[in-house]
Amino acid sequence: MIVGVGIDVCDLDRFTASLERTPGLRERLFTPDEASRPPASLAARFAAKEALAKALGAPNGLAWHDAEVVSETTGRPRFELRGTVRQRAEELGVTSVHLSLSHDAGIASAMVVLEG
Repeated sequence: MIVGVGIDVCDLDRFTASLERTPGLRERLFTPDEASRPPASLAARFAAKEALAKALGAPNGLAWHDAEVVSETTGRPRFELRGTVRQRAEELGVTSVHLSLSHDAGIASAMVVLEG
């Protein structure tokens, strides 16, 4: 059963400018492993976190670091959920999280499907 679906897009130039203008933004939004990635990858991960929040019903109080996008050895992205995000997923009965990322033509995008 589908519990939630979320999608988000992020303009790469605007996102990169935000990172340059606000030095602490990278550390506030991303875990140390995520933060080491290039801007296009970060924009896709930001879109992923936004899409996940939408799929979870966008409740208040979700912590950015509680949803980390990691890559499997195959390169496939997936989430590691903890803390506030894991708690919300458990409340909704989520048993599986599907994630797709893309960046092309100046836009990063992400789609999340939650199954229960």
